[in-house]
Amino acid sequence: MKAVVIGGNFAGFTAALELRRKGGKNIDITVIDRSPYFLFIPSLIWVPFRRRNVEDIQVRKDVIFAKKNIRFIQAEALQVDPEQQIVSTTQGDISYDHLVIATGPKVDFDVAPGVREHSYYIGTPPGAMKTREKLEAFINNPGPAVVAASQRAGCMGAAYEFLFNLEKWLREKGVREKVDLYWVTPETYLGHFGIDGMPGGKTMLTSFMKMFNIHYRTEASIKEVTANSVVLDSGEVLESKFTMVMPPFVGQDYIKNSPLLPATPAGYIPVGEDYRHPNYANVWAAGIAVDVKPPFEMGKVPFNSPKTGYPSDETGKIVAENILRVEAGKEKLVKKAWGAIPGICIMDAGKKEVLLISDHLFKPRNFAIMIPNVFYDVFKVLFEKYFLWKTRKGLSYLP
Repeated sequence: MKAVVIGGNFAGFTAALELRRKGGKNIDITVIDRSPYFLFIPSLIWVPFRRRNVEDIQVRKDVIFAKKNIRFIQAEALQVDPEQQIVSTTQGDISYDHLVIATGPKVDFDVAPGVREHSYYIGTPPGAMKTREKLEAFINNPGPAVVAASQRAGCMGAAYEFLFNLEKWLREKGVREKVDLYWVTPETYLGHFGIDGMPGGKTMLTSFMKMFNIHYRTEASIKEVTANSVVLDSGEVLESKFTMVMPPFVGQDYIKNSPLLPATPAGYIPVGEDYRHPNYANVWAAGIAVDVKPPFEMGKVPFNSPKTGYPSDETGKIVAENILRVEAGKEKLVKKAWGAIPGICIMDAGKKEVLLISDHLFKPRNFAIMIPNVFYDVFKVLFEKYFLWKTRKGLSYLP
């Protein structure tokens, strides 16, 4: 059996290693990715403030794959032909018996005029480094600043983390009183997070905004970003000398360029609770590539649900297990809807943190709690160290 995995970060990395661990030596496994590095994306929020460098949070996944006898091809996927069972890449065509689509997002910087040209983005190593350079110039000539999640965004959590880290950093640099700091979000209320909130979340986030003197706008949509302002659809103009925007994510181009592979208009893969494509029994999706419908009633401004590392890791494990069950002739597959995966997240708040834990990511839930730690972000740091350790060791079975 030949399995091909497109994408090699949380979901793809885990799926490939689990296929090898559970399937033994007789499976031919190939991973296609543009980068030979595994990147621990949650720690990118620290790079602009020099708390981490990019090399601190990267691991050579090609080396790990080689030790596990997994072929790694550094290439970009161009198209999938599910009829011929071929993936076309910049390094040639690759055939498969089972295909796992596990690529991360493409960022839609065209969500509003000026976002691409006049705002900063922290979700990639180049973006985080560019943000670092801007901030280090900004403190020499401080002024108003805006941190925003745009309409249709789903990664509000990282934007919140950057906001609170920025506030803390400005205080450490002695310029906080010179910066009017604004938070702009499409959420219907603070702490919605695209998961319809957590018990006490709205109160906690509102108190944080008051405690740190951060102005905020909810149910806000960005009309335009200029060199010195953020214009909202409401007509309000927020002056800004530094603007960071978290735009919406869409699927990778190769999905949209694969006419025979049914996908959503945004470029995500529709799957059942077993993460299997409804039209092609040997095509699977995991992580950000999965189409996830927001489970809540939308407000005035559209936004999406988050696709974070933990559910990405879990869906990678589910897909690997189900491929092996299919190959073994078993009819019963593992099924767990995205929203039924436990919610486990540590939100950094500038050397403070909030633990978000629930039995289900989406409602209905039997258990959900937010636990603030106002002294230090020890759990966030420990989790980073643990995850990078297990990644270097290739221990995909660990949570």
